[in-house]
Amino acid sequence: MAEVVINERGMTTVDVLAIARDGATVRLSDSAIAAMAASRSHIDALVASSTPVYGVSTGFGALANRYVSVEQRAQLQRSLIRSHAAGVGAPVEREVVRALMTLRLKTLASGRTGVRPIIAQTMTELLNAGITPVVREFGSLGCSGDLAPLAHCALVLMGEGEAVDTDGVQRPVPELLKAAGITAVELQEKEGLALINGTQFMLAHALWLVVQGYTLGYWADVCAALSLDAFDGRIEPFDPRVHLARPQPGQAVVAERVREWLSGSPGPTRPKAHVQDPYSFRCVPQVHGASWDALGHLARTVSYELHSATD
Repeated sequence: MAEVVINERGMTTVDVLAIARDGATVRLSDSAIAAMAASRSHIDALVASSTPVYGVSTGFGALANRYVSVEQRAQLQRSLIRSHAAGVGAPVEREVVRALMTLRLKTLASGRTGVRPIIAQTMTELLNAGITPVVREFGSLGCSGDLAPLAHCALVLMGEGEAVDTDGVQRPVPELLKAAGITAVELQEKEGLALINGTQFMLAHALWLVVQGYTLGYWADVCAALSLDAFDGRIEPFDPRVHLARPQPGQAVVAERVREWLSGSPGPTRPKAHVQDPYSFRCVPQVHGASWDALGHLARTVSYELHSATD
């Protein structure tokens, strides 16, 4: 089975798909573990300080000015996760949830969130054991973070919540962890906040849309070329000189693709009785090309996010 090593620098769409869809084994690099340990030492220094630090020695949101005693801080992190695990609706697809977990693990491994390495290592163990939290479709707060979806994942790290096994069968979380030899984590300062304050749920969906969009876009171009040939359509609208006059990149690519696919067919060079094809044929480069350009923008945005940390 393939192995994906997660380091502190980011990852690719191929890496995420290998883990989420194909069940590749996940391993944290030594440099990622060192980066997490270094950032945790900074949090530990803040914990020992008398200076109030948001989410470490204070409450959250409207309670940001409320000091939390040392004895209550672990409970604060647990309560944060339990209170935000409030998603509703149908369960999200297993592959998307695994992508969500992978992407949050990537952020933890960046060494920018202040969690102990054990938190990321336990999430790695969940992925490798095929234990997938049950995440509901609705509950994200958008720009304020995917708090509810990520909280459902964090609950399983704590030995609580809902989860399914490798066969998609829902079983009690303690039973799943015990069978896999995984010890539930006890959250410390900042760690509850670090597990849920991010945008990995929407990123997982965006990544899936990119993958599906490229697949559908390719087959849309194939269908257009086959349909043009069957209709005995004209090849002139796909001439590269037409698209040099309006140099939209996607448009030129689609025109070139159709020309290449039809290069072995007698249809394009056969004399035509009609002088113009319907819009649905002669404007394929413009319409499909605009879709490819929009999809390319989304793909670039996803790529930036795959190399980002949000917390």
